Amino acid sequence: MSSQQLNIAAPRSGDIDPKYLRQSASSSSNREMFKWLFMRISGPILLVLIFVHLFSNLMVGDGVHGLNFGLVAGKWASPLWQIWDLTMLWLAMIHGTIGVGTIIDDYTSKDRTRVGFKVALYLASVAIIVLGTLVIFTFQPCMTDAAGNLMDNSPSFCFNQ
Repeated sequence: MSSQQLNIAAPRSGDIDPKYLRQSASSSSNREMFKWLFMRISGPILLVLIFVHLFSNLMVGDGVHGLNFGLVAGKWASPLWQIWDLTMLWLAMIHGTIGVGTIIDDYTSKDRTRVGFKVALYLASVAIIVLGTLVIFTFQPCMTDAAGNLMDNSPSFCFNQ
């Protein structure tokens, strides 16, 4: 060991080597605070949404053996479960996108790489949110042929209407 001591600046002290500094688009923006706040609020809400979702699908009824097309079709026939699953989808995707965006910011040093990763992340997130929302609200479990007759492989609850 040498007699020299290594001096490491305390976090947020301002003594940061200039090569590690990045220029932000607007330093007065509250965007970071809103992201931080969203993550703190959406996390507990997601926990409730997910555990109720898991409980209702796995513990009620036939458990894991009852998970099939009919169960999903029956649940999505109710506006409550459509809104529940939509809220879960939107919150989870936005929460995850912000989290992965933070990781991209922390671990990429080149601006070009960071922008590329973030564009890919945001495009993928928007695509999943849009497609998931369309599936939830346009899902038609009672399949009909061109003449409008109910097909044989429709779930059983379609025949009781």
